[in-house]
Amino acid sequence: MLYFILYLFIETFVSVKIASVIGPFWTFVEIVATAVYGMWILKNMHLQLAVTMQALANGEISMEEFESMNLYTAIGAILLIIPGFFTDILGLLLQFGVFSKFIAKKIFKLKSKSREDDDVIDVEIIER
Repeated sequence: MLYFILYLFIETFVSVKIASVIGPFWTFVEIVATAVYGMWILKNMHLQLAVTMQALANGEISMEEFESMNLYTAIGAILLIIPGFFTDILGLLLQFGVFSKFIAKKIFKLKSKSREDDDVIDVEIIER
C-alpha cells in the first residue's frame, strides 16, 4: 500500500509539473500518442519475440534474459497505455534493450542470492 501511495504521489507530481509547462493540448496529445504506441507494441509483440529468439539461438543472451526482455517489453507497453507522464517515461525506458537487460540482471542477481539459502538442506543424523 505504501508503494502505491508513493507511486500516486510521484505520478501526480511529475504529471502536474510537465503538464503545466507544455499545456493541456500537448498533454492530451502525449497521453493519446503513448497509449496508441503501447497498443501497437502489444499488437506487434511477435516481432520482439522473433528478435530475442534469434539472439537466444545465437547465444547472445541467456534464457533468463530472453524471458525478462520480453516481459519488460510487455510491461513497458502496458505502462505506456496507462495515462501519466511518469508511467510513460518508465514504459519508454523499458522498450530499450539495454535498460531492460540492466533491470533483468539486477533482479536475477537478487533472486540468485535468495535462492542460495533455499538450496541448503539442514539434516541431523541420529545414530543408535
